[in-house]
Amino acid sequence: MVKNAGKRGKIKISGKLTVKQLEKKADDIRKDMVDIVVKNGAGHIAPSLSSVDILTVLYYRIMNVKPDTKEEKKDRLVFSKAHGCYGLYSILADKGYLKKKDWQNFYNGSFLLGCSERSVKHGIEAGCGALGHGLPLAVGMAFGAKLQNRKYRVYCIVGDGEMQEGSNWEAIQFAVKHKLSNLIIIIDNNGLQAMDFLEKILTPGGKKNDLQKKMQAFGLEVRTCNGHGIKDTVNNIEAWLRKKGGSKAPRALIANTIKGYGLKCMENIPKFHFRIPTEKELKMGKRYEK
Repeated sequence: MVKNAGKRGKIKISGKLTVKQLEKKADDIRKDMVDIVVKNGAGHIAPSLSSVDILTVLYYRIMNVKPDTKEEKKDRLVFSKAHGCYGLYSILADKGYLKKKDWQNFYNGSFLLGCSERSVKHGIEAGCGALGHGLPLAVGMAFGAKLQNRKYRVYCIVGDGEMQEGSNWEAIQFAVKHKLSNLIIIIDNNGLQAMDFLEKILTPGGKKNDLQKKMQAFGLEVRTCNGHGIKDTVNNIEAWLRKKGGSKAPRALIANTIKGYGLKCMENIPKFHFRIPTEKELKMGKRYEK
């Protein structure tokens, strides 16, 4: 389990945010997200917080995605753990896909739902209400791009608990069989599934590398990173993007995260899967307010 966000770093690519800028942006997204969802009484804050750094890296550094980008060139993100979509909403509002008022009124009259539904014009590529659907959809998108000789990439963020779904492993077999190297799967590996730890549900106890070994056995090219370490996440994904030739296998990045990261009252605490923090609990501290 990740214990901290790691050391600060700096990498620069022209036209994209540096690591330091990404760290600041991720903190801004966390603050914006928590302020809005707590005020509006929305649950699922903890599963949303664990993926904020990953989403920030993708949207402000990695993906070719803007509201005016042509469809045949635009990278796709399938956010499979759709109940944890609040960070995604905040980013889409910041990027101009969503109107600020729609995001600010989330859970309070807005069309945005607690579990994200497909709306391509708003930057949401897939509705993934039932866990285990997102990765198969992402595989289909990547396969379609390959058939049409399109150059865009497909990124899919899935939860570690969600990886217990058989549909995901069927999709992985298909992706490996058809050499979908344009697919990058990112696992939000926070060690919790709904209201308990994975090791108490289905994951073998004491086997920290169980998921990694399974994915490698299925034929994926696998890396691991600190999911709250911006530099580490950037380095691992960009190493794949710079790679020419070689393996045609789909990629999987296991990002070790903390559920509830950013609010000290709920970090790694199972009861906060859907529970809204009280004012007293919020005063326990926020990592994004230094």
